[in-house]
Amino acid sequence: MTSQSTEKSAAAHTGAGPRTPSPDHIRRAPKVLLHDHLDGGLRPGTVVELARETGYPGLPETDPDLLGAWFRQAADSGSLERYLETFSHTVGVLQTRDALVRVAAECAEDLAEDGVVYAEVRYAPEQHLEKGLTLEEVVEAVNEGFREGERRARDNGHRIRVGALLTAMRHAARSLEIAELANRYRDLGVVGFDIAGAEAGYPPTRHLDAFEYLKRENNHFTIHAGEAFGLPSIWQALQWCGADRLGHGVRIIDDIQVHEDGSVKLGRLASYVRDKRIPLELCPSSNLQTGAADSYAAHPIGLLRRLHFRVTVNTDNRLMSHTGMSREFEHLVEAFGYTLDDMQWFSVNAMKSAFIPFDERLAMINDVIKPGYAELRSEWLFPQTASTSGSSQSEG
Repeated sequence: MTSQSTEKSAAAHTGAGPRTPSPDHIRRAPKVLLHDHLDGGLRPGTVVELARETGYPGLPETDPDLLGAWFRQAADSGSLERYLETFSHTVGVLQTRDALVRVAAECAEDLAEDGVVYAEVRYAPEQHLEKGLTLEEVVEAVNEGFREGERRARDNGHRIRVGALLTAMRHAARSLEIAELANRYRDLGVVGFDIAGAEAGYPPTRHLDAFEYLKRENNHFTIHAGEAFGLPSIWQALQWCGADRLGHGVRIIDDIQVHEDGSVKLGRLASYVRDKRIPLELCPSSNLQTGAADSYAAHPIGLLRRLHFRVTVNTDNRLMSHTGMSREFEHLVEAFGYTLDDMQWFSVNAMKSAFIPFDERLAMINDVIKPGYAELRSEWLFPQTASTSGSSQSEG
């Protein structure tokens, strides 16, 4: 019996339909994150402090609350220039070893606090060299920060494992160098490679030497594709470059026809993506900001989940989108009526698609994710016990 059947069976015994998870259930549910940018997830207060410590000028606000609001407003403005300006500030304060260690540690802590048990966080080492760091020093600082964050999370009662993805900027010419860097650190905390940046005018085929190198080395990579540019970007990422996953990939919806009678016809590319179980790293809130969807209810994730694509839920840039994994799921629960079973489906999809060895992925699914959701589902079977316990504590 599937978990979906289990929940429906339990609901039948209680005379209720599938349960809508509360924000507390969503936060405590074990979640898996595959698409999160380190320079897009800083705490506003950390940006302010690092700017002061490193002498970075030009922050639009120096009050953490006002700065956080500025980041959100700039990202929501619809202006590409303002959106890109947000990253000039976060990258600007991440030019020293101590800053990178601190931000990576806080990233792991924040994700763990939000119920994330496994995360792959990406960043571009080439963007952190302005004050003399080498590429190797950047990677080692970030890895040190992730390990420190994992330790702090464990001390606070949370468990998380964080792997790094090294990103090359698609408008630059260092992709092979960054791919070689990712390969050198593949057993030291780096789990894969990525390219990011503007899709239009910078197709992934410009970086074929990097992807061919990684394939020869049996290493993993994802490619930002199908966010803004559409199906040609997805096709190149898969058929020319051999991507293991699609960063975003939301525009695969353009190859799916939904007829008036509700029937659905998949084009050749969409069929290939679904048949090959190619993971889609969907980022709903970010997609709304970039215009890939008009609302959560209209986001392609609803149809793609119904059609059983290998869909995963992600944050992209937590600071700019004012989001986290729990908030993403809260939006989806509200838009589509998703249950804990749906959340588990997304989380298992993501864990299956992670860039760590198969036996470790399987252990995370069987020993962490499935038991975590089973525990949350079981709480609904004992409402009187929880109520009595709360009453006793208040009387005491």
